[in-house]
Amino acid sequence: MTNEALQQLIGSWFPNPEAETVDETQENVDAKEVSEEQAQPTKSINPSLLEFTEEGSQYLNVTVQPQHLHALMSQLKSNEQTSFDYLFCLTGVDWEPDLGVIYHLDSTQYRHCIVVKVKTSDRENPNFDSVWDIWRTAEFHEREVFDFFGIKFNNHPNLKRLFLTENWEGFPLRKDYVDEINMVIK
Repeated sequence: MTNEALQQLIGSWFPNPEAETVDETQENVDAKEVSEEQAQPTKSINPSLLEFTEEGSQYLNVTVQPQHLHALMSQLKSNEQTSFDYLFCLTGVDWEPDLGVIYHLDSTQYRHCIVVKVKTSDRENPNFDSVWDIWRTAEFHEREVFDFFGIKFNNHPNLKRLFLTENWEGFPLRKDYVDEINMVIK
């Protein structure tokens, strides 16, 4: 399946209700005569709640809002047309000020890949839904992201530090992390 076909299919799963409202409003405005002063350029509304890019890569990139993450991931795996049955990378990211997670998925049946991104601006209590119930390998990777970035995963069966000790303070892969003792400064 091409990236364009994937985008159309996946985008149809999460339609943007604002796009439908804008379309109806635009039709009513078009029906009336409007003076040039009243006419304002219309801003394009994404027809999907998801954002799509390719960012110069071969993979389609999908950005999803945290509240839709689990539903999207479940659909990506279970839908017969996508069948993303292999989570081959789950990475925490500090985009400062946002914290997020990037998921790389592969369909071993159809041989297509996709990148899913989710982010939050809540640095004090970042959390997303766990996908360990969809792909078991996520259980380990989510623990690693929790350990180094402090991102919590809702419904994770055993969310605790993986590499660092329980009494470790802070999250060393965050850009705002400071450790005077162990910091290497060039």
